[in-house]
Amino acid sequence: MNAEDRTAPESGDFLRELLDSTVDGVVRRTAARVPDRVAVRYADRTWTYAELDAAVSTAAAELRGHGLEYGDRVASYGHNSDVYLIAYLACARAGLVHVPVNQQLTGDDLGYLVKQSGSALVLADPGLAGRVPFGVPVRPLRDTDDSLLAALAAPRPYDRAGDPGELSQLLYTSGTTALPKGAMMTHRAQVHAYASAIAALDLRESDRPVHSLPLYHSAQMHVFLLPYLAVGAENTILDAPDPGTIFDLVGAGRADSLFAPPTVWIGLSQHPEFTTRDLTALRKAYYGASIMPVPVLERLRARLPSLAFYNCFGQSEIGPLATVLGPDEHEGRMDSCGRPVRHVEARVVDESGEDVPDGTAGEVVYRSPQLCAGYWDKPEETAEAFRDGWFHSGDLAVRDAEGYYTVVDRVKDVINSGGVLVASRQVEDALYTHPGVAETAVVGLPDDRWIEAVTAVVVPRGEVTEAELLAHAREKLAHFKAPKRIVFVTALPRNASGKILKRELRDRLGGS
Repeated sequence: MNAEDRTAPESGDFLRELLDSTVDGVVRRTAARVPDRVAVRYADRTWTYAELDAAVSTAAAELRGHGLEYGDRVASYGHNSDVYLIAYLACARAGLVHVPVNQQLTGDDLGYLVKQSGSALVLADPGLAGRVPFGVPVRPLRDTDDSLLAALAAPRPYDRAGDPGELSQLLYTSGTTALPKGAMMTHRAQVHAYASAIAALDLRESDRPVHSLPLYHSAQMHVFLLPYLAVGAENTILDAPDPGTIFDLVGAGRADSLFAPPTVWIGLSQHPEFTTRDLTALRKAYYGASIMPVPVLERLRARLPSLAFYNCFGQSEIGPLATVLGPDEHEGRMDSCGRPVRHVEARVVDESGEDVPDGTAGEVVYRSPQLCAGYWDKPEETAEAFRDGWFHSGDLAVRDAEGYYTVVDRVKDVINSGGVLVASRQVEDALYTHPGVAETAVVGLPDDRWIEAVTAVVVPRGEVTEAELLAHAREKLAHFKAPKRIVFVTALPRNASGKILKRELRDRLGGS
């Protein structure tokens, strides 16, 4: 350790000192410690930590040049890139509130987020700028002479003593069950989440992570990219999780750590080159954003037995990491999402808010400095979610005697079949054991006899019939849990983070 490495990133002192930082201060701290180390690679551009910190200051000065006031919201509507990251950090340094927007949104959905957040400026990729609602100022992120990226060629100083209690971001929920809500995240909440991620996920400056999921989404940005910048790792940003590119990076020794939702891990495991490429350099595999089917995890572990798997669970409102199942904890509990991370308290409660006994299903509630400060301009929804000093997650889970949590379902996704509650995940896991099922999602559809009929929507692999899958499910499940119907589709509807949009499936199939 040289003279600048006064506190090792993996030490307790480092994590405690990190908590006093602002979001942009995370990078400034690392730049002071290891200025010449590579921070970020994207396409043909490389940034050292010193260069990245200077770029953040220049971009902050540029944003303030738009006449924005402290606390103004700035929407960021772009694909993955180095400048997308710089724009987020620049907002933090300039005292502006960053609003990440799903680049797939258009029309009314896009207009809702821009209007509901009250964004005074939209930073957009040129190919997306034309979608932005008329009347809202737009600044290109890249690829034009007047873009934010172009402005970085003329460095400008900018400094400001930010307050960790200020808002840093409006982190909109995925909107899988209702209109998205803007979780108000402070610098303090996000930095506490970074410290939790570093400790629970064993993030090290020697790691070489690849970031391929959308940066607008909280998991890739806040559980991995920012925490990895905090410890001083060398990060590679990709446009998308392309299997060939990921395999090339791993084979070349430029990537040894990867986060992906189950849908991406499924795609990687089914790729023709998965069994032939040398992937021994891949050391850490993180999954989350939705439930990983146990049969899929078993296939991955069989192919890569030395790969350390971490299950990451949470939601936008808590930063978004709440629990982790580490690599030495999977045996015997591969369906568990682990135990709460460093800065999170969790309980399982009934409808009255009372603790339920271990082994009993109930709603998970949280208390944590990582939590959002409420929902932007939604006092009723805030009051409903934050009751009796705890945040009500909407997730149905069971805790065992050792403190491990297993998510049963979203409360709104539990199926009432003939008056008996059925967890969709259990049905999905049973179907995944059939070789003819590539992907599946189970929902409840209105039914005169059953109230809700257990319905499996399946993306098939090869030739398989409805009768074959129904018979397979009935062998694995109690009769009341088995699907009443199989619907075959070519793809499941998902948001950009990989979450299956079950609400869309219910709407699409409800009348059929």
